[in-house]
Amino acid sequence: MKSLVLLASALLVLGLAATPVSAQETWIDRISLKGDVRLRYEGIDEDGEEERNRMRFRTRFGLNAVVTDDVKFVFQLASGGDNPVSTNQTFDDGFSTKDIGVDLAYIDWKVSDDLSIYAGKMKNPLYKAGGVPLIWDGDLNPEGFAAKFSSGGFFGTVGGFSVEERSSADDSLLLVVQAGYKFAVGDNASLTAGAGYFAYTDTVGNEPFYNGRSKGNTVDIDGNYVYDYKNTEVFAQFDTTVGEWPLKIYAHAVQNNEVSTEDTGFAVGAKLGSAKNDGDMEFSWTFQEIEADAVIGTFNDSDFGGGGTDSDGHLLKAKYAVSKKIFVGGTLFLNNVDRFQGTEHDYSRLQLDVEFKFN
Repeated sequence: MKSLVLLASALLVLGLAATPVSAQETWIDRISLKGDVRLRYEGIDEDGEEERNRMRFRTRFGLNAVVTDDVKFVFQLASGGDNPVSTNQTFDDGFSTKDIGVDLAYIDWKVSDDLSIYAGKMKNPLYKAGGVPLIWDGDLNPEGFAAKFSSGGFFGTVGGFSVEERSSADDSLLLVVQAGYKFAVGDNASLTAGAGYFAYTDTVGNEPFYNGRSKGNTVDIDGNYVYDYKNTEVFAQFDTTVGEWPLKIYAHAVQNNEVSTEDTGFAVGAKLGSAKNDGDMEFSWTFQEIEADAVIGTFNDSDFGGGGTDSDGHLLKAKYAVSKKIFVGGTLFLNNVDRFQGTEHDYSRLQLDVEFKFN
């Protein structure tokens, strides 16, 4: 699957090169750069575990390169090493050199005004109501193919991703389809609603994805997955304004159709404001419950409940734009963890951030 991704990406670039960009442009004109640095204090308090305080950073640097009028190449490096759901790096290990890796590397082909095709290691193309990390962590960038279609209020995505390539057994793939519609509600509001289905192949009897950690999912005595994960999701988001403040109210739910217990998850919440320009502020609250085998624990939020499934609780955020390029903010997690797989106990995490962007 990985070789097919590389081959298809190369063919896409070569085959579409017949659609030239303007002859007036140089290669420098066709490349735009972007990057950001985030500094974070993080305090973690888990009942029965030692309290933890640490300083962390995240840095990303990338480029967009125009290949033809309809095709661009997106590339990004990020800190954090090979973790699929975190680009954070902790200040520790005696001033050691920190890890950095390829975070994005994909082709974006705008076939028409309504249809775009992506190939490679891409930004997550799936819609998340309120941006909640119920199913997918915000740092997760899947690898494979996807197509997105939008026309009027309708939007839809289909994709096929390579999760784990094995030399001695069948590969694990992730197949997804999602569709929704955005409705106007009066003169000053809209409602976006939809549903999706995603399925992993060949999970039972194989070790959990990335580092062999179950992250809340049920495993056998050898540490291998017990269940398949074939999921249905539904979502809704209501957008309006209160005075000059944008307001979002959202809900997202998911169920694993392959198990009969510990199979569901949901998130509800609201966000007020949008911190984009000088002096802007935003505040949000989300309540989330994610049962042990509702989704693959490797890929949902790496911070909520310490990461993975089998947890519930609150997530509160605040952010202030000092300028268009500098932001300060905080996030507070108040969660219950090990609700099914162990002894339920409290988990809290506080994050204080300063972020700098350029493009």
